[in-house]
Amino acid sequence: MENDPSTNKKASRPFQEKDLTKGRGAQYNPTNPFLKNEYVVEHLEGLDEPWEQKSTTQFFKEFPKTIVNAIDSPDLGQGYSMNPYQGCEHGCVYCYARNTHAYWGLGAGVDFEQKIIVKENAPQVLRAQLEHPKWVVKPIMLAGNTDCYQPIEAKKKITRRLLEVLLEYRHPVSIITKNALVLRDLDVLSELHRHQLVHVNISVTTLEESLRQKLEPRTSTGAKRLQVVKALSEAGIPVNVMVAPIIPGLNDHEVPAILEAAAAAGALSAAYTIVRLNGAVGETFEDWIHKAYPDRATKVLNQIKACHGGTLNDSQFGRRMAGEGRWAEIIKSLFKVSLHKHFKGRSMPPYDLTAFTPRSGKQLFMF
Repeated sequence: MENDPSTNKKASRPFQEKDLTKGRGAQYNPTNPFLKNEYVVEHLEGLDEPWEQKSTTQFFKEFPKTIVNAIDSPDLGQGYSMNPYQGCEHGCVYCYARNTHAYWGLGAGVDFEQKIIVKENAPQVLRAQLEHPKWVVKPIMLAGNTDCYQPIEAKKKITRRLLEVLLEYRHPVSIITKNALVLRDLDVLSELHRHQLVHVNISVTTLEESLRQKLEPRTSTGAKRLQVVKALSEAGIPVNVMVAPIIPGLNDHEVPAILEAAAAAGALSAAYTIVRLNGAVGETFEDWIHKAYPDRATKVLNQIKACHGGTLNDSQFGRRMAGEGRWAEIIKSLFKVSLHKHFKGRSMPPYDLTAFTPRSGKQLFMF
């Protein structure tokens, strides 16, 4: 508390950067719209001390009946998505997947980072789905919602086992991650690549470490991600770099530097999205930026709104990823010029969709 010199009474101390919960992105839990009740913190004695929020991560086992889901978004093309974990300890403040945590009766803020659902039987379920007689071969996006190489994967190895199943069945897969742990599975990825079955997408949001520590606190550093791009590329594995999301007023100025560094590391292509803050993600981000960057919070929020017709969110297919308006056009032009300069003549190779070999098919062939 500080003294107000005009009244000689205690005034509330303004939030300071040191008050940010270390190693976490979200600083609170927005209200879950699906719950009638919610937990609140009350100080019946009128205490002024702030509530000390625990940052311990909890893990919950889940045994789903399906693990691969068809993608029905025109923005993402045709294919499937597969997520071995729900919730993500990486703590990216802007993550659109935060909203899905509400369906589990949890919060989109701190709960999303601290209460992780682990799908223990994912490899077995994947195998069963691939054996379905009506299965249609299309690339599976591994981690289309939450990162499949988040910290718990080092222990659980569910992602690795999923890749091993996909290799066994010769099924195409596309991975997207921000974690250097992907290099642990270089042996499996190399085998998948030998059959033209894998693309790896490395998301590089910022190369400014001070920003990364606040924006996506438990991810690998930007420099480390470029090392991952280099290591994968040297192994011959096709790498696409996602400059995502671009947040006006925070990291938009980094686009040329990120693309130059990604190309130098061997990436074959690059893409971008502009941040959109739907539902509870908007609340989480607004709370965070006023605490992490109070001097530019209003400017950043207004520029994001300028990219989405005056609001923080946008769900319109064909527009939501790239935005609209003057700021969106500036970002698009900056990205296009940098892409042409550093990636001219490069492209990702096609998948081999004919290599798929179900075990049931092998057994029938024997007879």
